[in-house]
Amino acid sequence: MILEMKVPSPGESIKEVEIATWLVKDGDYVEKDQAIAEVDSDKATLELPAEASGIITLKAEEGDAVAVGAVVCLIDTSAAKPSGDAPAAAVDPETSGPKAVVETVAPKAAPVAQTPPSAAEGHASPAARKILDEKNIAPTTVSGTGKGGRITKEDAVNAVPSMGTPTGGSRGTERTKLSMLRRKVAERLVAAKNETAMLTTFNEVNMTPINLIRNEYKDAFKAKHGGVGLGYMSFFTKAVTRALQLYPDVNSMMDGDHKIAFDFCDISIAVSGPKGLMVPVVRNAENLTFRGVEADIKRLAIKARDGQITVDDMTGGTFTITNGGVFGSMLSTPIINPPQSGILGMHNIIERPIAVNGKVEIHPMMYVALSYDHRIIDGRESVGFLVAVKEALENPMELLMDNNPKKALEL
Repeated sequence: MILEMKVPSPGESIKEVEIATWLVKDGDYVEKDQAIAEVDSDKATLELPAEASGIITLKAEEGDAVAVGAVVCLIDTSAAKPSGDAPAAAVDPETSGPKAVVETVAPKAAPVAQTPPSAAEGHASPAARKILDEKNIAPTTVSGTGKGGRITKEDAVNAVPSMGTPTGGSRGTERTKLSMLRRKVAERLVAAKNETAMLTTFNEVNMTPINLIRNEYKDAFKAKHGGVGLGYMSFFTKAVTRALQLYPDVNSMMDGDHKIAFDFCDISIAVSGPKGLMVPVVRNAENLTFRGVEADIKRLAIKARDGQITVDDMTGGTFTITNGGVFGSMLSTPIINPPQSGILGMHNIIERPIAVNGKVEIHPMMYVALSYDHRIIDGRESVGFLVAVKEALENPMELLMDNNPKKALEL
């Protein structure tokens, strides 16, 4: 029986996917539920499991865009599973041992003769040679795309003369197609720049109070909560949810001529995965404890790292936090994650001299940036929101922990 495997729907709004990688080869025997391919949608990379056991015949190439419901492979379920490894060569028991093992090793294959380069390699057509001579470029330095490596007129036109003493280094280029996910991210970022009235406001945060709390409790926190660390993200998430409740316009979005306001805080956390930028969502973050936030962020980050993130994990979100500081960024203007209206950018922590009660002191400081859609958020709300975030981060004991850090950290 020949089973047609069709592309399942990853989500209601997704009409096509792209074959990112085949994990099997044409003619392989596959087991039921074995991952046979990775497919990219415009929201996530998903694994495609085999629906039955049998011999597989591929019907699409890597990089092909295929519609949801289209046949991508056939599985011959009546095919027998290939036998196991071939039996080892017989060994004379009298000569068994290390020496016998050596003698049964297959002889090394004779060296394969190097194929001489094509006669056309490095050779230019008359028109191409004329152009190369005018540019003072040696034909041997140009890679030809013609038959057998022959240099065409177009190759010569595109050749770039050396702007100094030749070094003999590599000057190769590689052209690769962006994944569907990366193309969708690019499309959304451009749309956010073009379709919103985006502004960015900045402030700075003295991280000393948070560092003192983390230094005192992080070991006990990790031991109590099964290896979940007490990082900065839980403090920032708690500070953001508090500020969103104080300034609800920042927790809203445009829908045509209407404003949609949310009474919950689904916080999107931007993370970098092997397939590019991912923005999974921490649901109802306003109701989570420090442990709850850290555990959920760890879970989502592991799924993104392992390529297991799903569409549902990234759907929704009312506000985004992105941390460029982990890569060393000191200051940036983050782009809004549409259709949301605001995004908070965290940056690296640098010790800097600041004025404290009329005296100069050195403290660990972080710049924070809020990009917002000015169509729906006014200056008072945007600046007030960022100041509220700053106040909570600089006074976490009172504003985030109700003056009881052990209870807040569930120790």
